[in-house]
Amino acid sequence: MFNLDRRRFLGLAAAGAVSTGSLLAGCAPGGAPGAGAPKPGGRLRAAFSGGGAAEVLDPHETSLYIEIARSKALFDKLADYGNDMSPQPRLAERWEPSADLRTWRITLRQATFHDGRPVRAADVLASYARITEPGGSRRAKSSLSVIDLPASRAIDDRTVEFQLKRPYAEFPNALATLGAYIIPEGTEDFSQPVGSGPFKFVSFEPGKSFLAARNPDYFDGPPLLDELQIVVTNDEAARVNALLGGQIDYANDLTLTSARTYESGGQIRVLRLPRSNFHGLAMKVDRPPFDRIELRQAMFHLTNREELVRSVLQGSGQIGNDIYGRGYRYYADHLPQRSQDLDKARSLVRRAGAEGMTIDFDTSDASTGLKEAALAISDQARQVGLNLNVRLGNKDTYWSDIADGSVLASYRSGAMPLDSHVSQRLLTSSTTNNTAWQRPEFDELYNAAQSTTDENRRAELYTRMQEQQFNEGGFVWWGASDWIVGAATKVGGIDEEAPANTLEWARFDKVWLA
Repeated sequence: MFNLDRRRFLGLAAAGAVSTGSLLAGCAPGGAPGAGAPKPGGRLRAAFSGGGAAEVLDPHETSLYIEIARSKALFDKLADYGNDMSPQPRLAERWEPSADLRTWRITLRQATFHDGRPVRAADVLASYARITEPGGSRRAKSSLSVIDLPASRAIDDRTVEFQLKRPYAEFPNALATLGAYIIPEGTEDFSQPVGSGPFKFVSFEPGKSFLAARNPDYFDGPPLLDELQIVVTNDEAARVNALLGGQIDYANDLTLTSARTYESGGQIRVLRLPRSNFHGLAMKVDRPPFDRIELRQAMFHLTNREELVRSVLQGSGQIGNDIYGRGYRYYADHLPQRSQDLDKARSLVRRAGAEGMTIDFDTSDASTGLKEAALAISDQARQVGLNLNVRLGNKDTYWSDIADGSVLASYRSGAMPLDSHVSQRLLTSSTTNNTAWQRPEFDELYNAAQSTTDENRRAELYTRMQEQQFNEGGFVWWGASDWIVGAATKVGGIDEEAPANTLEWARFDKVWLA
């Protein structure tokens, strides 16, 4: 990491805005697709930010959006999230819980792997055993660890009976969680991966390019495309330039500046995928200085959410209220909306003994807005006597770097149900617990919520969990925004209502080229 000089950054940003603006003038509106009726054939070229040589094809190790897109092309899960964040059956044809919510029977649909083998109950059990194996930290581990795998069984090739360690009313959410992909039993080598997804593996060069071909036997119908190519372009302006120049057909994760510049033109389409991005910062609550609750609360009160939405999101977003998932099921919208209170923040800083303290504040270009938000928040903190030393990290390794090595970091999340947010990030057993929040009483509330079939009781328990986070937690969720992608006018079939991380996002098997 290296220190980011704010004045130098602002100068470069201003210069970049001028050159980019002149280049992007006159591009297409998102509401004027020119792809016509669906037709087969062709190669779609999609550009994403990447992770360099560290990128993997192992679907159980996915963490980057580009890795998720590749995994969706090659593999399937038992379920995935719909546009409303409800679990939708995929390889699972249906699921049935027992009355006590501790036994779930899953019936598999008829599907085959790319090598012709059928997808069996044994493959499901082996996949979940690999994800949850002791000592590992695979992404879906915390969500799937509720399963008592030794007690679970394959009733026949198409029926799995899961025994759970505790009642879990929202168990289908675990089946849909990121990284819970089904692979053939015994698979460990992913140099030429075999899945059951809509595309078959052709080639892969980490940090550069991935190529896959149409799977004619896909259970949900073969893709219209002949081939899918996913290329790495870490610079957003370069993604836009490539889209304008016809070198690519789809550009993931565009900035608000770029979107505003070209969505009123005619060369490309701008698609704003709703309820996709949640913006915040993460404080480690288990170590100085944020082991002091007063300092965490000072951060809540010094943050000017309106200014951040105006400057970082350029007015295209909603303010947050320091708890995740505004608008989602069980969201605690009764909590009073926080606004900046500098007097209260100064008082809390004094009570924490932190006046004049310098705190390293990690950020990166890994996702749009991370850097800009850190700079704005550091200015806000200066008003209450805190010096937040903004450090720009390696965008290829940022998320793994801040997992253990950062006390304060810019943060961003895609869409997921509140159940998944809690189970993956806020339980003692969570594998992506970036605030190091570990509270046995909080874990008990979550377990109680999953033990009841009473929706009102579950909502009450989620409310209590969110109240703890609102008052004492390590996340400051200051805003929410759309996910923005760009596409050539010849591209059809993109679902414009699909939040990032859901079934229909980056679902290239439903896309066609005019």
